[in-house]
Amino acid sequence: MSLHRLTQIVMGVPNVEQTTAYYEEFGLSPTTDAPATDTHTTDAPADARTPKPSHVLATVDGGEQLRIVHSPRRRLIELGVGADDPDDLGRVAASLDRLDVPVHRTAGSVTAADPGTEVLVRVELAPRVRQAPAPALTYNGPGTTDRLHERAPGILREGPVRPRKLGHVVLGSTDQEASQRFFQQGLGFKVSDTVKGLAAFMRCSTDHHNVLVQQAPVAFLHHTSWQVDDVDEIGRGATAMLEADPDRHTWGPGRHYIGSNFFWYLKDPAGTFSEYYSDLDCIVDDALWKPGVFEGAKSLYAWGPPPPPSFLAPEDLAALMTGAHAPAQ
Repeated sequence: MSLHRLTQIVMGVPNVEQTTAYYEEFGLSPTTDAPATDTHTTDAPADARTPKPSHVLATVDGGEQLRIVHSPRRRLIELGVGADDPDDLGRVAASLDRLDVPVHRTAGSVTAADPGTEVLVRVELAPRVRQAPAPALTYNGPGTTDRLHERAPGILREGPVRPRKLGHVVLGSTDQEASQRFFQQGLGFKVSDTVKGLAAFMRCSTDHHNVLVQQAPVAFLHHTSWQVDDVDEIGRGATAMLEADPDRHTWGPGRHYIGSNFFWYLKDPAGTFSEYYSDLDCIVDDALWKPGVFEGAKSLYAWGPPPPPSFLAPEDLAALMTGAHAPAQ
C-alpha cells in the first residue's frame, strides 16, 4: 500500500490551553509551540484557511501528531496521511480529479477538502513509522504457568502511559456516501468493514482502520484513538486520568467487535472523546481479509458495559448543529 499512516491531525477547539493540558495528561509529549499553520488552499472552510498559532504534541513512535489550534467550535480541521513517493501523490491527485474534487498540489503534498466531514486532508510524503515491539506478555491460565514466582509485569509498571502513535479518527459526515467515496476512490483508502447504512471503517495502513466516517446531522470530530502497548496500559492510563477528574469517563473498558481492539474512552475539555486502544486487527494481505457488513449492537462491542447515550450522540451535538459555540477559556 502506497499510503501508510496518519501523520498529524489539526484539532480546532475554543479552549486551547485547557485542551492541550488534557492531552499532556493523556500521555502525549509537548513540543515547542509551533508557528502559525496554513492549509494552503481556498477550498477549505474559512476557519481552516486562517493561519493560527498552535500547540504541538507528540507520540512515542509517530512524532508530532497532534496540533491544537483555536476554533469557534470543536472540529477536526486537518488530517495528514503519509505517502511513500511523488508517484503516489500523482495517483491521488488524478483520482480526486476524476471525482471533480479541487486539489492543491505541491512537490511534497496533495491537499483536498471533503465537504461531508469539512476536513482538509493532506496526503504528504512522510517516512513510515518504525515501532519497537512491546514487551511480550506472559499469562498464566488453565494448564499453562509460564510466569512463575513473580508478579505480572502489568501491575509493576510505575511510569506514565505514553501513546505509541495516533491510530484513527472518527468523523461525522453530513453525506457519508460522498465522504466514503472521497477517502476510498479519491485518496485510496480501503474499506475494512461497514455498518449498514451508517458507517465505513477505512484504512490507509495495515491497521484495521485509520478513518471511520459515519452519517451525522452535522460534520464533527467524534473521537481520536491512540495506541498503547497492551490492555494494562489502557487500564493504567484511564485510571490515572480518572483519578484526576472522574467526569472524564465516557465508555469502557471493553473490547470492540469490529477491529477487535481493547478500548477505554475519555472526554477532553472541548467535548471530543479520546480513546486508548491496543490489539487492533491487522490486515497485511488484502486478499485474506473479507470485509463484513454489520448492524446493531454487535458492531460496537464484544464485551464491556453498553455505550452510554452520550457516546452515540454527544451532548453538544445540538449546539454544533445550531452553530452555538462554547466560550473560549
